[in-house]
Amino acid sequence: DGTARNIYNAVGDKVPVLGIPAGVKIHSSVFATSPKDAGQLAARFLTGEVQVIKDAEVMDLDEHAFREGRVTARLYGYVRVPYEEQLVQNLKSGSTESELAALDGIADRIIEDMEPDVAYIIGPGTTTRPIMEKLGLEATLLGVDVVLNKQLLVADANEEQLLRILHGEDGVKGAKIIVTIIGGQGYVFGRGNQQLSPEVIRKVGKDNIRIVATRAKLNALNRRPLLVDTGDDELNQMLKGYYHILVSYDREVMYKIG
Repeated sequence: DGTARNIYNAVGDKVPVLGIPAGVKIHSSVFATSPKDAGQLAARFLTGEVQVIKDAEVMDLDEHAFREGRVTARLYGYVRVPYEEQLVQNLKSGSTESELAALDGIADRIIEDMEPDVAYIIGPGTTTRPIMEKLGLEATLLGVDVVLNKQLLVADANEEQLLRILHGEDGVKGAKIIVTIIGGQGYVFGRGNQQLSPEVIRKVGKDNIRIVATRAKLNALNRRPLLVDTGDDELNQMLKGYYHILVSYDREVMYKIG
């Protein structure tokens, strides 16, 4: 993961990247499922047999948290990865076409369900980005954006700004959090969306959290439960339970945070 982060810092999304899983920290989605698969996928991409490229997460140790004695991962960014089903870690299910259609449908449904004067706190990730794009708003890929009446209220909001909004500023009469699964281990909170602090989550309330994810992301978990790591054990316990995960425009699946 540290090497993937270094590569991301050097090339960003300008050059396709593929990781060979040969280290001890390989949580990022940039890695193939095995060294052999990495070679096979690289060869197929270079010969033109594989032409699909997808955004993949770069995860690594959160150094700030580590200095405070906590071992936790952080989302650092996205690189472009050659994609073929079964050959790339955490991207194992569903065709690209069906996944893109699902993302499109998820965005349509979220927008259709938006209520007047309710602040929608949109978490980071490629699953939530189409929501912003369909609204004609610029998304902060690694940050949290707030939408009110289908207009951008705050871009790249921090915890302080979120709490001000939740206390009724700007005519806000309610709030909902829209989040997706970050990282291959299935985290909903505590990986890449630390702006959604325990105080913010409590203020919004468990019933106003909406989780969106493609079936491919859920299938990659192999039925393991979703996870939360808010830094507040009591809140972590409160968030456990079953949720309706929106996986397409008209379909939800029940999935557990455990």
